[in-house]
Amino acid sequence: MSDPAADSRPIDLRPGGLPSTVLPPVDAALADELRRAAESPEEVRHHRVSEVVAAHPRFLDAWATLGDLGRDPVERYAAYRVGYHRGLDALRANGWRGSGYVRWSEPSNHGFLRALAGLGQMAALIGEADEAERIALFLAQLDPAGIPDTEA
Repeated sequence: MSDPAADSRPIDLRPGGLPSTVLPPVDAALADELRRAAESPEEVRHHRVSEVVAAHPRFLDAWATLGDLGRDPVERYAAYRVGYHRGLDALRANGWRGSGYVRWSEPSNHGFLRALAGLGQMAALIGEADEAERIALFLAQLDPAGIPDTEA
């Protein structure tokens, strides 16, 4: 018997398969700024990460971290959604045309993939089952190897 999920996937007949998109590397100083904010004492952590996001609104890792620190599922959903949409903009700016891989094995893709995975988790939590299902499928298409469980 065939796998119905596999039967619904498009077949790519191009030599070499689907292209991979890799986002540009994150500036080390910016990554360090986010790391310091995320390691702040708990009572100021959310605020400090928010300051990084406000100063660098295209920094996908910061949006994903803000989503991780959200005070409730709706706040988390909102931060992850912004990170996801900012990530789509960044992917398109780097050659992605709506298909192809965006692999976890590329560290510069982590912020986008974390935001997308978090969005799917929060969608499920707030009762958006159809959105959670679409996101799970999208993640599997972007990187069939998946995001490590410790990161998702």
